[in-house]
Amino acid sequence: MAETLANPTVSVVIPTYNRAHLLGRAIQSVLNQTYHDFEIIVVDDGSIDNTEEVVKSFNDPRIRYTRHDQNRGGSAARNTGIKMALGEYIAFQDSDDEWLPKKLEKQMRVFENVPVEVGVVYTGFWRIEGDKKTYIPSSEVTQKEGYIHEELLKGNFVTTQATIVKRECFKKAGMFDQHLPRFQDWELFIRISKYYKFKCIDEPLVISYFTPISISSNQRARVEAYGLILEKHYQDIAKSRKLLASWQYSFGNLLCQNGDLSQGRYYLVKSVKLYPLNVKYLIAAIASLLGEDTYTKVVKLKRKIRPIA
Repeated sequence: MAETLANPTVSVVIPTYNRAHLLGRAIQSVLNQTYHDFEIIVVDDGSIDNTEEVVKSFNDPRIRYTRHDQNRGGSAARNTGIKMALGEYIAFQDSDDEWLPKKLEKQMRVFENVPVEVGVVYTGFWRIEGDKKTYIPSSEVTQKEGYIHEELLKGNFVTTQATIVKRECFKKAGMFDQHLPRFQDWELFIRISKYYKFKCIDEPLVISYFTPISISSNQRARVEAYGLILEKHYQDIAKSRKLLASWQYSFGNLLCQNGDLSQGRYYLVKSVKLYPLNVKYLIAAIASLLGEDTYTKVVKLKRKIRPIA
C-alpha cells in the first residue's frame, strides 16, 4: 500500500461541499473498485458540516484530505485536486454519486490498448432524477469516440465522474474554467477534444444523482454559462452555419424562458436568418413577440411533441 501511495497510477479527485451525509457512499464506491492502484484526494470546498470527520472515518492511507478556507465552487475544488494529484491519470467522482466496482479496471484496460492520441476514456452513466432514469450517452449521439470536437459542440454527453483524463491533457488544454457558473465539464471537454481523441465504454459504470438546488438560480446560471461558452468557442461553432443557428436558437430560447424576451428574440431572429428552413426557429421567434406567458405556453406545447431545447 505504501508503494501505491508513493506512486499511484490514478488520482481520484472528489470535490465536496456540505455533503457529509452522502460523501461516505461516494468514497466507498471508489474503495470498492477492483482496480486498486489509485489515490483519493478529497477537496473540502469550505464545508461547515462534519465532512472532515466523515473522510477521516475511513482508515485507508490512499485517502488524502485538503480544505479550502471558503467556498470557491466545484471547478476551483477540482483544480486544487488536479494540482495535488500524483497520478499520470486523473479521475473525478462527485460526493453524491456512485461508481460501479469495475469502472476503473475497465477504463485502465482501455488505456493500455489505445494509441497515445487518446486523452480521455469515459463510460456511460445512469442519470437519476426522482423516479426518472436516463442512460447517457443516448443513441442520438452520432459519434461517441475518436476526435469528437464537432459532436461535443452540439451538446454534452460526457460527465466528469465518468472520465479518466491523462494529466497531460490539462497542461495542453487548461483546467476547469472557474468563471463558468455551470457546464464547466462540457466546456473543458470541448477544449480537450481539440487536441485528443476520446474513447467510450458504452455501458453504465456510474450512477449520477441529480439533486437540484434552486430552480431560479439554476436557470440564471445556465443562461450565463451558455452565453459564455458561445462567446468563448464562437469561432469553432461558426464554422458550421447550421450549428451556429442551433446555438443562437438555444441561447435565445433560454433567455426567453428566463424572462428576457427582448434579448432572447434577438438571438432567435439570428437563428432564423442563419437557417430559415427550420420551422422550430421561426415558431420560437414569433412566439417571443407575443409575451412571456404565450412563449411559455408554446414551449410547454412543443415539449409534449418534441423538446424545444
